[in-house]
Amino acid sequence: MSKTLKKYISFIIFVIINIIVGIIYPEIGKSSIKITQSNLFTILSVIPPIFVLLGLLDVWVERATMIKYLGQGSGLRGFSIALLLGSVAAGPLYAAFPIALVMLKKRASLFNVFIFIGAWSTTKIPMVTFEIASLGYKFALVRLSLSLIGIIIISTILVLSLNKKDRELVYNKADNII
Repeated sequence: MSKTLKKYISFIIFVIINIIVGIIYPEIGKSSIKITQSNLFTILSVIPPIFVLLGLLDVWVERATMIKYLGQGSGLRGFSIALLLGSVAAGPLYAAFPIALVMLKKRASLFNVFIFIGAWSTTKIPMVTFEIASLGYKFALVRLSLSLIGIIIISTILVLSLNKKDRELVYNKADNII
């Protein structure tokens, strides 16, 4: 089996199953096509701006700057920057991963990359303001506090579970992607 075919085998299987279901159950097939189109348009509206931002991040932020502010030993400053970047970001979670990849390529610490992804998924400012308006300050602050504690604990566990060789492997794989 060719390398390209292996890469897309799950997608090909999904398409085949979708076609079979569409033949057997035409209404479900039509619904599936509509959902797929909707998801495709959503992704295509999000991905181009993310790639533009990635290009700018890659060009404008030097590796030395990234290491200084988000690398090993950046401490509370690196944590705060990663948390802020994730909290003010816009877009779905899948948009965070290409940004995290650029952070890894520029040698941000794994802890700060995990903090960034965790913040993107749970501490977005629009979400917190919506919670305050809809559910009250108390709920929003308790949820935010517990989310921050969870992000820190999970990031710490993830970093501690990787030995030096594994961490280097993550950075090397990041360097070899695109």
